[in-house]
Amino acid sequence: MRNYTISWRYTSIIIGLLLLFALYKITSDFFLSNTNPDLNKTAYIYIQSNQSFDRLIFNLQKDNLLDNVESFERVAKLLNLDKNIKPGRYKIIPRLSNIQLIRILKLGRQEPINLIINYARRKSNLAATISKQIELDSNKLMALMCDSIVLQKVNMDSNNIISLFIPNTYNMYWNINSTRFMERMFKEYNSFWNSSRTTKSILLKMSPLQVATLASIVMSETNKVDEMPIIARTYLNRLKIGMPLQADPTIIFALNDTAVKRVLSIHTAINNPYNTYLNKGLPPGPICMSSPAAIDAVLNAPNHNYIYFCAKEDFSGYHNFAETFNQHQINARKYQNELNRRGY
Repeated sequence: MRNYTISWRYTSIIIGLLLLFALYKITSDFFLSNTNPDLNKTAYIYIQSNQSFDRLIFNLQKDNLLDNVESFERVAKLLNLDKNIKPGRYKIIPRLSNIQLIRILKLGRQEPINLIINYARRKSNLAATISKQIELDSNKLMALMCDSIVLQKVNMDSNNIISLFIPNTYNMYWNINSTRFMERMFKEYNSFWNSSRTTKSILLKMSPLQVATLASIVMSETNKVDEMPIIARTYLNRLKIGMPLQADPTIIFALNDTAVKRVLSIHTAINNPYNTYLNKGLPPGPICMSSPAAIDAVLNAPNHNYIYFCAKEDFSGYHNFAETFNQHQINARKYQNELNRRGY
């Protein structure tokens, strides 16, 4: 009987020790810090739509975000994270426990990104810029910008859809879907075109899309913000008298060749709707994304009688303006002579 009692005590002790060890392991797995304490800054894990749990584990291990990947995997499976992964961009800070990290991932507590849209020459450039910052694929975005249903919703066409995107910084989730993304851009567009800007466009007898088209030409002519309103009024004066815009940047856009530095008669003879030497009025759409500064330059262009302008011969980036063709020829000759002197 005594031997039985001793044996039972030893068994009880062993069971107790095993239970304590199991409790310790569970506590360690769940609550001890596991994200890398040596992270010198906040890190991020990106979970793509339809990404597998195995891929998540691989990325955590590849980026050295965890001290013990196996313990994270055990707890994650115990809490069904492997069956409930939410895509997104998640912030990883040092010394998070497994349970804290899993709760963040399982509840989808992702961190938004600042999407920066500043300049794009064509739709393809814009799509590439955006797709580098969010999950939305550039090909899908290009397709959206040519989709008749989308274009109808925003009352635009494939030539002027780039006007929908106002250069700015937008706070949004990395995995925003295509529909919500376009809705957000349309909302931002309507916010930009407030009653004040819309009223000014009406006074110019132009639609916001026409203003954006002219603004794209203005900002292609100069990067001097203080000069943009003067150039804008020069083009408005040409439109008013029925004169072709004769804007060199539209020719370069039509040629799709940014290597062209001097527009010659062989270039201005091309048959293209963006050739503003042969076609009067505005081209079918913007030749680049229009900046707010350029749009406001058109809307607030000061009155003057200039019809012509050409680059200054000092290569400062500014222009000489003229009311008459004779004065314009004098200004143009100064610039051409300086080009020749510099061997351009």
